[in-house]
Amino acid sequence: MDDASVRVSDAEREQAVLALREHLLAGRLTLEEFTDRVGAALGARVHAELTRAQAGLPELFATAAGSRRTPTRLIGALFSHVMRRGRLRLGKRALAVSVLGDVDLDLRNVIIDQWQTTLIVVPALGNIDVYVPEGVNTILSGGTLLGHSREWGRDTDRADAPVIRIRVLGAGTVDVWRVPQDMGDASYDEVIRRLEGRKELPG
Repeated sequence: MDDASVRVSDAEREQAVLALREHLLAGRLTLEEFTDRVGAALGARVHAELTRAQAGLPELFATAAGSRRTPTRLIGALFSHVMRRGRLRLGKRALAVSVLGDVDLDLRNVIIDQWQTTLIVVPALGNIDVYVPEGVNTILSGGTLLGHSREWGRDTDRADAPVIRIRVLGAGTVDVWRVPQDMGDASYDEVIRRLEGRKELPG
């Protein structure tokens, strides 16, 4: 029998998820790539499917520490509209500030090196929208004056997923959008239209 068609065990799935976690923290996977691959690994029935979930990643024992880009610590807008997206790197903490402006902070393709990351969000009579991939444990806390702090999308509580803590402090509006995996190429307007059609997550 072909090894690729041999069924995998729960232990092998768990081992694959642990390996994917290490690749995430090493910067080889973005948050969105990680959640996609974990879903594929947990759903794998045979070795061929489990192998595809880890395609393109080196064996952990053979990896060497590569160069890492400097973590992004501050994202800010002053009387302007700032959009940050792509393969940003977040460390243990980061700060997003909007002073009479707007910030669109897209974390779907972010690289993290901590299993728990804290994002402090400070709207100063401004607006901040944060986009996270569905499947990441996102915890919103704090509050705002003269505005609102809201969450949209489907909530998750997964032991195999990283945690992003979003702490809000300021006077303005903050919206956190949990973007479904099938909206990878959607514009922000499309994401908002689709998720606003669902109920806002309870506070």
